[in-house]
Amino acid sequence: MPNTINYVTRFESKLRELYGQELTSDLLFHSNSDIQVTNTKYIKIPTLSVSGYKDHSRGSMNYNAGSYNNNFEQKTLAHDRDIEFAVDPMDVDETDMILAIGNIQNRFEKTQAIPELDCYTYSKLYSEATRLNMTIKTTALTAANVLSDFDANLESMEDKGVPLDRLVLFCTAGYKKLLKNAEGVQRTLDVKTGGGIDRRVRTLDDIQHIQTVPSARFKSAFDFTDGCTAATGAKQIDYILIDPECQVSRVKYSYIHMFAPGSDSRTADKYLYQNRRLNDTFVIDHLFTDGCIIHAQA
Repeated sequence: MPNTINYVTRFESKLRELYGQELTSDLLFHSNSDIQVTNTKYIKIPTLSVSGYKDHSRGSMNYNAGSYNNNFEQKTLAHDRDIEFAVDPMDVDETDMILAIGNIQNRFEKTQAIPELDCYTYSKLYSEATRLNMTIKTTALTAANVLSDFDANLESMEDKGVPLDRLVLFCTAGYKKLLKNAEGVQRTLDVKTGGGIDRRVRTLDDIQHIQTVPSARFKSAFDFTDGCTAATGAKQIDYILIDPECQVSRVKYSYIHMFAPGSDSRTADKYLYQNRRLNDTFVIDHLFTDGCIIHAQA
């Protein structure tokens, strides 16, 4: 019987590099390393609360009794996706290898799998903010007010004790253009002979990570019936300012396999490529309300 080729094993490093370059939401998948997905479809997020000090009595040998309470928020991974392609070997031959499985694999990851992971992750953050009745900012942004809006966000988070050096700003190219041309920003340009002028905004105040997201991946809702398309009535998200530690994004299961001709009775002499992924994004409710601010179109 012909051998099968496990694409997870064969292309693991190539896929990891591809996702690192193309997946804009990658930072969200590396937070809360102590929270792991169990062997089931669930993820348990621990919570712990403790009581505070009470007045000490010097005449007593006893300390005041404190109380503590721990619990778990159980979440269910629900975004379970799959696809398979049956490729006729004559199509591979007659297209001069354009339809080779490796090319189909690469095109699928770049144009479908990676964009969908971004789309689902950002739209899930938006839906979770709606579930928690958080205010979604919708005031139209201009070069005149973009900095005051930015300052208000940092003030709000700093007042709530969110570490500003952990924040990540996910935003559209349009929002970055507003920051670049914001009123009140003073710039010093050093133009050297043979050199260029760099006007990019890489960091801003305490924000060390600014990640540009293609606007097509930055919608409030998507339709995942066939691939991934913006849902009817979906709003354009302008930015998500977030502490990654207030959410948990995970890919629990990823299966990629290619069967050679003759190794699968359903496809006879065809190549069969299969791809499945189970992922989801969850928020830690009591942290998310303080650690995330979203701006979208009204």
